[in-house]
Amino acid sequence: MSTTCSPDNLNAVFKAYDVRGTVPDQLDEELARAVGTAYVQVLGVQAVVVGYDMRPSSPGLAGAFADGATAAGADVTMIGLASTDQLYFASGHLELPGAMFTASHNPAQYNGIKLCRAFAQPVGAESGLLEIRDRVAEGVGTSGSGSGSISETDVLQAYAAHLLTLAPVRGRRLKVVVDAGNGMAGHTAPAVFERLADQVDLVPMYFELDGTFPHHEANPIEAANLVDLQERVLAEKADVGLAFDGDADRCFLVDERGRAVSPSTLTALIASRELAKEPGATIIHNLITSRAVPEIVEELGGKPVRTRVGHSYIKGTMAETGAIFGGEHSGHFYFRDFWRADSGMLAALHALAALAETDQSLSEVLASYERYPLSGEINSTVADQQAVLTALEEKYGDQDGVTIDHLDGLSVQHADWAFNVRASNTEPLLRLNVEGEDIATMEKIRDEALAVIRGGAA
Repeated sequence: MSTTCSPDNLNAVFKAYDVRGTVPDQLDEELARAVGTAYVQVLGVQAVVVGYDMRPSSPGLAGAFADGATAAGADVTMIGLASTDQLYFASGHLELPGAMFTASHNPAQYNGIKLCRAFAQPVGAESGLLEIRDRVAEGVGTSGSGSGSISETDVLQAYAAHLLTLAPVRGRRLKVVVDAGNGMAGHTAPAVFERLADQVDLVPMYFELDGTFPHHEANPIEAANLVDLQERVLAEKADVGLAFDGDADRCFLVDERGRAVSPSTLTALIASRELAKEPGATIIHNLITSRAVPEIVEELGGKPVRTRVGHSYIKGTMAETGAIFGGEHSGHFYFRDFWRADSGMLAALHALAALAETDQSLSEVLASYERYPLSGEINSTVADQQAVLTALEEKYGDQDGVTIDHLDGLSVQHADWAFNVRASNTEPLLRLNVEGEDIATMEKIRDEALAVIRGGAA
């Protein structure tokens, strides 16, 4: 058994909702091949669609996975370079289970595998992923006919056309800056925006596919990675800026003033649009999303449902509740009519559609959806994460008016403020998100919590 297929390494790279690790010491072609075989064996699939991002290791890993899947008797359809939401589209459109090779926003040395069943149904820790891990650990063997075929198809134009049926952009002409971060939006945005040539003046940034990320990390939740876009929006006097992560399943907005827009605000905007189409529908929001989201959903007659972080959990809850839409603080947005999958591009099109049908600026359109100051996500490297969570619970648990839950990490709520601290599923970090009734309250709680997280005195 190779080092990458050892139990210790498998436990490290199989996360809550994907496989992810550094290449080649944690994830190599041998492991990818074994995962391909185990995936077919465990889920009993007869065919699979495979896509991959622009990282140098991605084509080889995807090819190895395909070899493993065909060895187990499954037919493989390769769609080549793709965003993650393009792979989800292919899974729904072709009615096939899927595998996407990407490490999303992680640095260049990482890669990973996102797996789904047909119609983009998630495969996570509670829905088959750990069984696949265990089968790899046991040794996948050579069961199966070994007679699966490999074919190629291109779904990019069909993907672009489908998105625009879900969120058509009509109204006034817009100037839009798009920062692809050298990630897969550089592949999908041209196909989408060429269909909007009569509606949008596109200003592209970093559309060259480059998995070494020469300009900045393709992780727009980090403020430093939005600076170039913010400056360009102001310089171009653009109506809006769009920033995508490496696999383009997440989108962040920058308004006409160069100000970053909270994904919670975009969640509330899209929820209002979806509820207008289907009054009384259920809207999913994860537990870190601003409390403004459930407030607005209820005011609009919808039913908000709170869930933990992560695409497999969101999609599962959407399936259980019949929710029409779901949003996360991290810039993931999920749509029932897109097979309950997340799509950064579809979220972006909703924002453009809302803006184009008014004569207001983006900041004016969004003003009614912004209610509470948010810290944004603050990451800290912490050796003993459980000790920190325990210390925070001890500090706040006995305070008047405070409620605590452990749905995902530690959530501490008060009438005037709230925060969540949770461990990253992909990196050795604790992630803090804080909101307050006003900026002073938010900053006070933020600084207190950070002092505990980073070992200082509160």
